[in-house]
Amino acid sequence: MAAATRFLKHDVPASLVVFLIAVPLSLGIAVASGAPVIAGLIAAVIGGIVAGALGGSPLQVSGPAAGLTVVVADLINRFGWQATCAITLAAGLLQILLGLSRTARAALAISPSVVHGMLAGIGLTIVFSQLHVVLGGTAGSSFVDNLTELPGQIANLHGDATLLGLGVIAVLLLWPLLPKKVRVVPGPLVAIAGATLIAVLAGSDAPRVDLPGSILSSLTAPVLPTGDLGALIVAILTITLIASVESLASAVAVDGMHTGKRANLNRELIGQGAANTVSGAIGGLPITGVIVRSSTNVTAGAKTRASAILHGVWVLLFSSLLFSVVELIPLAALAGLLVHVGAKLVNLGQIKRLHRHGESLVYAVTVVAVVLLNLLEGVLIGLALSLLLVVYRVVIASIRAQQADDNTWRLAVHGKLSFLSIPRLAHELGRIPANSHVVVELITEYLDHAAYEYLHGWVTRHEAAGGTVLVDEIGQAGLESSLQRGREARTRHLPRWFTPWSHWQRIEHPEEQRAGTAEHSRSLDVVLNGIREYQIRSRELMRPHMAKLAEGQRPRAMWIGCGDSRVVPNVLTSSGPGDLFTVRNIGNVVPARDSGTDASVAASLEFAVGVLEVPVLVVCGHSGCGAMQVLSTGRPADGPLGDWLATAAPTVARWRDGDPIAKAAAEDGFGELDQLAMINVAEGLRNLHTHAVVADAVATGKLQLVGMFLDIPSGRLLTMDEETRRFVPVSEGPTIPVQAQAERVVPEGATSG
Repeated sequence: MAAATRFLKHDVPASLVVFLIAVPLSLGIAVASGAPVIAGLIAAVIGGIVAGALGGSPLQVSGPAAGLTVVVADLINRFGWQATCAITLAAGLLQILLGLSRTARAALAISPSVVHGMLAGIGLTIVFSQLHVVLGGTAGSSFVDNLTELPGQIANLHGDATLLGLGVIAVLLLWPLLPKKVRVVPGPLVAIAGATLIAVLAGSDAPRVDLPGSILSSLTAPVLPTGDLGALIVAILTITLIASVESLASAVAVDGMHTGKRANLNRELIGQGAANTVSGAIGGLPITGVIVRSSTNVTAGAKTRASAILHGVWVLLFSSLLFSVVELIPLAALAGLLVHVGAKLVNLGQIKRLHRHGESLVYAVTVVAVVLLNLLEGVLIGLALSLLLVVYRVVIASIRAQQADDNTWRLAVHGKLSFLSIPRLAHELGRIPANSHVVVELITEYLDHAAYEYLHGWVTRHEAAGGTVLVDEIGQAGLESSLQRGREARTRHLPRWFTPWSHWQRIEHPEEQRAGTAEHSRSLDVVLNGIREYQIRSRELMRPHMAKLAEGQRPRAMWIGCGDSRVVPNVLTSSGPGDLFTVRNIGNVVPARDSGTDASVAASLEFAVGVLEVPVLVVCGHSGCGAMQVLSTGRPADGPLGDWLATAAPTVARWRDGDPIAKAAAEDGFGELDQLAMINVAEGLRNLHTHAVVADAVATGKLQLVGMFLDIPSGRLLTMDEETRRFVPVSEGPTIPVQAQAERVVPEGATSG
């Protein structure tokens, strides 16, 4: 009981807010549909009580929807009102069957570009039809008629009605700009109530809503339609499809607005079907889940489905006891409300998002088809176009040939290469002159037989005519190996930015180079090829991120590591530009502050910790370290290298004295050199405390020190446990969620480090 009372404390006020919005919207939708005005209120009652009680979305509010206005108007013109009620009833039964068959989620597979295009087409149709009513005239029978006759309507304004309708639109446009305390009262209620009050006080003769009686005395029984059976089936399927898609899409959207129980879409479809069955049986409009009322319900603080049910009860009481008040409302005021609602169906934010994802063509075609033909044909055309675009994107490759220098051409083929791409492939290959050197950059996971035969044949002919071809293949299509010309297949499973140069360029391993089996002069080509790969594949992807980094750096960690080419901090930490402030030297040595050696490490610490305020500082050693090999001999090298390694003398002393870290490492199977490398990490952490900037940051909790060790043969990273003095593997389990934190402000001038 206490729980129910607690929820009702939120649900009752929320239901009243939704009720105040539902009444004018329901009346306006009924008027725009050409149905009896009372049918909109009946649908609001049934949508609230039946769909609210039986549906699977606890906070969704259902009722007559603007998205079905055009469809219902067409059905009434073709079949009559009572037959339209029968169609609504049949569509409800079909929705129940679909819900019971657990196919609700299939409706969500419809492209959003088609759904939003459908809604926009409906919105435009409503706007241009209801503008005539706002201006005191009568809406035409089609979008084209309403559009072409609008100038004449504007030239012949009908006084009172025009002022009332335009006044409602003005209030609705200005309402969101008012203070939040004022907006507690719903804008539609204020606009309609204000227009009605003005009309009554001014004695306006503008046409009003005409009700035959209360909601209970206006119930209408459905009548079976007569005529074309095929048209009847199409009508039922149309109502079913649109009502289901709109309701389920709305339920998913409502789920994103709250943190409570998630929607059961199959149950929601059953609830919507039951509501349409009842609404059609007693003379109400078709019902869907309505995002405007649902979002208002969530915003108003509703906690359970009781809010939606109560809103239906309030509509029933209002329609039964105060129906005479409804008859005071000017039709032009309701038309103004619908113009605003219809305009909001053309969602500019959705248009921008669809454009970013390349879906604007489907959206535009659907809109045009809906307004010029009809809703069903418009949706079918939109669906067909979206499927064609999917097929195109899946099977059509991006193909481009461009000249690199005087005698070298590059043919870039990206995507799945099938027979549908052969005309484009032939065109691009035709641009390449004979006797030229061609690099075929094939980035594809699928190469069908027709495309393979064509490309293979072109390579054969081009080489026979004196040209040369290098197939640079990334993927598993296998063209390169199938050429059977003694070339080594180079199918790669790692992206090039992650894979060593020797894996994707025709170069020997460095050990082979030292053996004299390769020319060192090619080394620059290797570097330049790597730069070329970055320019082609990564630069455009990186550019937005790099543009932000141009404003300043905010690294999350400082990494002090060895200069060994096998140890790549960004690969080991899966990080990129702006993440790590990296210092690398021979042996990852961290000299004590008073050691009197090279001050570069100390300067880096002052900048990273003192200026950039990095929160983490990592010292990382590694197995097989050449510097540790030199130190272990006790005979440091002469010159600068010897001077530098002399600063690591305390590390060697700890190793010879049998440091506990060495003992633990030996137990874990590490040899003496790796034991020395681990002690070197621990010594570096200890020396960090001799630097005032580090010691102060650690003492105040602003900096955390971490010791790590890379075991190169296994690729494992180990971290030093301060308590056990042992290096243990970094966990490979689930990551810990990163908490949001405020951006750290970097002092001016700190971006140059």
